[in-house]
Amino acid sequence: MGAGDHVAETEAALRTLAHNVRSARTRAGLSLDELGRRARVSKGALVGLEKAQGNPNFATLVRLADTLGVSVSALMEGPAEGRVRVVSADAVMPLWAGERGSEARLMLTTSGPAPVEVWRWRLAPGEEYPSHPHQAGVVETVSVTAGHMVLVVDGVEHPVRAGQTATFDGDAPHTYRGAGDETCHLIMTVHLPPAPAPASTSASVSASAS
Repeated sequence: MGAGDHVAETEAALRTLAHNVRSARTRAGLSLDELGRRARVSKGALVGLEKAQGNPNFATLVRLADTLGVSVSALMEGPAEGRVRVVSADAVMPLWAGERGSEARLMLTTSGPAPVEVWRWRLAPGEEYPSHPHQAGVVETVSVTAGHMVLVVDGVEHPVRAGQTATFDGDAPHTYRGAGDETCHLIMTVHLPPAPAPASTSASVSASAS
């Protein structure tokens, strides 16, 4: 994939994001000023975002999703196409990138009353991503496909190696850390509890982001 392809993909992703934020804001009946105040995002940044300009960081997307009562991937994804969705990792912008080459990509979120986020992670040796506790009812799994990692939940370290899958309740502080000498590759799922009502923001706490 050449640089031009990547730029085109990024522009397309920003256009999708702009459309989804504008639509969700309209549905929620929020002005730019009010959304910015609630999500702690400047009005200038919001205006740019809705014009498909700028490059919002992950923390901004999480705050916007929480405020609008949707998942992060609902802001990132285009309209569903047919019964089956196939998403390539290189078509998804990393939502977190570490200084040593680690990254996290939100591949998709399943539909239905209790959605599941599916992430692909790459963890460089010694690099880690700390996550705050999520809302009660969030369950995460990590399945290591290559290398190994250390999963830290509530201060306790759990080694997870290639071929192993771990699961835990996401309402405790947790950290993913690359271990060993090679890059660790893993698939992570975040099982979100059903939304109690359409107007609620409780189902929008996204994965390893908050």
